[in-house]
Amino acid sequence: MKQFIIILSVLSLVAMGCKRQPFAEAEVTPNPAYVGEYVSFKSYSTNTDYVEWDMDDGFTYDEPVVDHYFVDPGFYDVRLRAFGTNGGVDVATIPMEVIGSELTVVVRRYYELNDPPGYLLPNARVRLYPTVTDWEQETNLVAEGYTNSIGEVTFDNLSYQRYYIDVWEAFHDNYTLASEDIGWIETEMLEGIYLWTFEALVDYYPDGKKSAAKRLRPSGIEEASPSGDQREAGEQMSKNKRAGK
Repeated sequence: MKQFIIILSVLSLVAMGCKRQPFAEAEVTPNPAYVGEYVSFKSYSTNTDYVEWDMDDGFTYDEPVVDHYFVDPGFYDVRLRAFGTNGGVDVATIPMEVIGSELTVVVRRYYELNDPPGYLLPNARVRLYPTVTDWEQETNLVAEGYTNSIGEVTFDNLSYQRYYIDVWEAFHDNYTLASEDIGWIETEMLEGIYLWTFEALVDYYPDGKKSAAKRLRPSGIEEASPSGDQREAGEQMSKNKRAGK
């Protein structure tokens, strides 16, 4: 009887050995990628019953072919798990680099549509906020900079989202414009494959009433709208495709 049990055990081990272990293998394009750019993840795993993807950004998938984009720049360890029919598991880790968006803000005095462009404003403080509420309450500041001699400041390594632009200088700001229409301060979704430019228009106050000590910021600007045609968010934006990674 003991000999019979030993023979059965050996046969079981041989049978298990005939079931080949899964092997996780994948192709990822492009890598590196920009924020907001769809990346193709393809599993070429073998001896596999099913696979799972963990994108390292809170998203998971259970399909062999996945299109996915990343919201935030940085480095990610994407993991592909291949599950075999005999219960085995193999894991492949794919390092991903995700490049952030770039936004140049050009600060210019407000001008009417058919008028010559207003002057460019140097040494203006420019701040980026992730939501309208943050803009109103000056919370969760994303980035801050000052315009150069030609009224420009550039921010890089930004996420794939909209931003709300605060501009202040001793005699200029964009607060009244924001109260009229959110489109004066709201960007489009910043896909990383483009270089973005936003013309931030400001009003001029000759008495400096909008000084740092007396700033009056509007609230509830999402409900505001100007007389006549309402502006589209990001209406004063332009973009150019990046040359390459």
